[in-house]
Amino acid sequence: MRKIDYTTIFFSFMGFFLFIFILIPIVNLMLSSDPISIIHNLQDKEVMSSIFISIYSALIATLIALIFGVPFAYILARHDFKGKGFVESVVDIPVVIPHTVSGIALLLVFTSTGFLGEPLNKLGLVFTDAVPGIIIAMLFVSSSFVVNSAREGFENVDPRMEKVARTLGSGSLKTFFIITLPLVMRNIVVGSIMCWARAISEFGSIIILAYYPMTAPTLIYKRFVDFGLHNSTPVAVILISVCLFLFLVVRLVIGGWSAYDKN
Repeated sequence: MRKIDYTTIFFSFMGFFLFIFILIPIVNLMLSSDPISIIHNLQDKEVMSSIFISIYSALIATLIALIFGVPFAYILARHDFKGKGFVESVVDIPVVIPHTVSGIALLLVFTSTGFLGEPLNKLGLVFTDAVPGIIIAMLFVSSSFVVNSAREGFENVDPRMEKVARTLGSGSLKTFFIITLPLVMRNIVVGSIMCWARAISEFGSIIILAYYPMTAPTLIYKRFVDFGLHNSTPVAVILISVCLFLFLVVRLVIGGWSAYDKN
């Protein structure tokens, strides 16, 4: 007779509770909005523009995080240096501080009189109430996801593999792209997804630095304040539906990728 695994049953129950806790508000949100109202909002240029700005800006922020964050993660994983703990703490700060504080900190730097905003403003790059401001706000609060996930991946790669490649005549940069990077690609993709998700949902720092043009979270907040729950819910349903669809597509791609790698 097969022995009952009570530990698995208990853990499954605990996990099911958390799953239901997350699922119920989402399902309730999806079911609480009038379908006609959702269709009407899908035809609203302001709504579709705000969703496009959110997705586009989050994508740009994620690409920037990848370009600068992956090499940074490699350095943190492979090298010890004085102040490394401080550097790692700074990377994590945007995750723990209130995002309105992030917005104020960014505004002081990138406003037209800020020490970075002023010279960049003269070059025609404006951040306050502009898409570049939305992008840097998203980048500030989400880039740590790329760095931390990629660093974890690099730490799991045996440095001896890189040394062997170098002894066989492969340069450091070539070794990184041929040997190391493919082994941590899954970590990088997961970090990118988390970065994009965190960026697209950002609200607090954006309303301080770049209230206009409106992102989807900002528009939802504005409609809730101006018109109440009934008018803000359809926009929220549309945004969460778009995000869920994109997440499902990415998950399917990653799943197919993993199956291919196993074969």
